Amino acid sequence: MPTAQEPTLTLNAGAVAATGTWQVHALAQGKAMTTITTFLKSLKGDQLKWDLSAIDSMDHIGAQLFWNAWGKARPANLQLAPEQEEFFNRLETTGTLELPRSRQNRLTLVMKLGFAMMLFFEHLAGLLRLIGQVVQDSWRFARHPLRGPWKEISANIYHAGFQALGITALVGFLIGVVFSYLSAQQLRNFGGDIFLVNLLGMSIIRELGPLLAAILVAGRSGSSITAQLGVMRVTEELDAMLVMGISHGFRLIMPKVLALAIAMPLLVIWTDTIALMGGMVSAKVELNLSPQYFLLKLPEAVPLANYMIGLGKGVVFGMLIALVSCHFGLRIKPNTESLGRGTTTSVVTAITAVILADAVFAIVFSGVGFSL
Repeated sequence: MPTAQEPTLTLNAGAVAATGTWQVHALAQGKAMTTITTFLKSLKGDQLKWDLSAIDSMDHIGAQLFWNAWGKARPANLQLAPEQEEFFNRLETTGTLELPRSRQNRLTLVMKLGFAMMLFFEHLAGLLRLIGQVVQDSWRFARHPLRGPWKEISANIYHAGFQALGITALVGFLIGVVFSYLSAQQLRNFGGDIFLVNLLGMSIIRELGPLLAAILVAGRSGSSITAQLGVMRVTEELDAMLVMGISHGFRLIMPKVLALAIAMPLLVIWTDTIALMGGMVSAKVELNLSPQYFLLKLPEAVPLANYMIGLGKGVVFGMLIALVSCHFGLRIKPNTESLGRGTTTSVVTAITAVILADAVFAIVFSGVGFSL
């Protein structure tokens, strides 16, 4: 097999002559490609004569080098060997690659807002239908309690309530310490050290405790509920339940709503207690308030109505979290992308709904629970 000769280019009196082997294996040897590319870029003028007839052999890579140097068009003075005509004829017929034009987004800002509002009302209508279904299933459960899903309710109370005691205690204690520490620094400047119990008791029992527990449960148990229903959709377990005549609402939705309605007030009590303990420790360190004084002053500083409002918030927040999580879980399509997106949307929507409900509580009960 003859060895490939090095591809070369020579310029003499306005004529460019090419010799050697213009194939990919010859062009890849040494610095042949760099030398040829530099030489071709240095050539200027459209009146040059090109003679490629002395080339030993050529492939489409070598032909493409010349074609690019000529500006993708044959020069006026070109001499080729007969076997080289095929390469350049093919390059001429290929032409330039025309990509399809990308479709312009014809949706205006008003149209996007309209679609967003339609999607919002669609979700709202679906959530109202789900609430109605839960009410019907609850009435069915109340009429025939022995046939109710007691095991499902108990399991959901365990998963959403008992298993959340650790994280709610940790976060509640830290929030109590931080809030008490910052409040003590400000109260010391005005000589109001004794009012730290009032500030901590009202804020934690009425607002921070229920809201903190609800946000943690929404992120922990809400995502779990949505993911569980979504996986059942992907694995077609929901369809199998319908085939067997098992109601989704009675066996899946209602137990979760009732379980969170029971577990959330208990979590609120737990979170309030741990947060107040953290505030008590910080008050002892910062203001030297004894735990005995703290415990004796707390019932006087916080009327019982605030405690009941906090428990009521726990019930409402728990039901909201369960309903929103189940709503988005049932809307998940049988693919993994929809599962991840639905779980994220569920958590964000549940937390937003909890904060909105807390604002409604603040407005409705604005004159309740404050001692004169």
